[in-house]
Amino acid sequence: MRTIEITGGAGTAEALRPAERPDPQAGPGQIRIRVRAAGVNRPDLLQRLGYYPAPPGAPDILGLEVAGEVDQVGDGVTRWHAGDRVCALLGGGGYAEFAVVDARHALPIPDGLDFVQAAALPETVFTVFANVFEGGALKAGETLLIHGATSGIGVTAIQMAKAAGARVIATSRGPEKAAAAKALGADISLDARTDDLAAALAEAGGVDVVLDMVGADYAALNLKALKPFGRWVVIATLSGAKAEVNLSELMMKRIVLTGSTLRARPADEKARLAAAVEATVWPWVASGAVRPPVEATFPLEQADQAHLRLEAGHHIGKVVLTL
Repeated sequence: MRTIEITGGAGTAEALRPAERPDPQAGPGQIRIRVRAAGVNRPDLLQRLGYYPAPPGAPDILGLEVAGEVDQVGDGVTRWHAGDRVCALLGGGGYAEFAVVDARHALPIPDGLDFVQAAALPETVFTVFANVFEGGALKAGETLLIHGATSGIGVTAIQMAKAAGARVIATSRGPEKAAAAKALGADISLDARTDDLAAALAEAGGVDVVLDMVGADYAALNLKALKPFGRWVVIATLSGAKAEVNLSELMMKRIVLTGSTLRARPADEKARLAAAVEATVWPWVASGAVRPPVEATFPLEQADQAHLRLEAGHHIGKVVLTL
């Protein structure tokens, strides 16, 4: 099969090179997917740089989400059959012509979505659901603050929160991104370069949940903006992982500070999460309420260019590889 390998060790995007490998085979409880599109995510960049190795048992090939057709069904799998259109959450292996995955981690592609749109869903939807709706316990009528609102995670979080009946405040960098977040449904969209974020959040009455992909630089801002009993959920630390937090204020406001990663979770936990996503989020996807925009597509062989696009930070929405 065609695939992408990291040549010469971890490093720049130029280390990504097309290669050939034997086709993987579906084992018991697994399916093999003929990949038509694969999402590109920031963890892929971190793995390429050597900071985020694949968990034990996962392929060393990059790629955490794919869409395509079921090509092979392993023993014990009854839900899926050859030819079924699916998208799936992977532990790795998406940048390839074929990907093998636990059958429980695949979901049917809703009618009306093509493979590119479907490949933009699993990693982001699972991440948002696990962190905003489970870890953050966001409810209808509450306010969600999203930092990095035009990232792949951000655009998905805006749409999912609005579909659930929440109010959304988005922060992003630059007027174009602020306008895009507003167009996607954010009730208030702030430009982190020019707006006084603390003043704007205070004027908005504070927030109940923060989805934080920035980290250290926004720690004080988040703590001040959160209402009593607020939930602060950290899923990335782009500005640094070490922050000074006023624990007295945390206690006085009864705030929950939490965070998580998705990739290393046990297979059974990912299967539980997949079932919850299918029950709650898939109706929103089918209705069109959740439809993350795809900013750019690249052929598999140009995975290096896709990484450069993501690294530049100018994208609004998802970057997807096509086969």
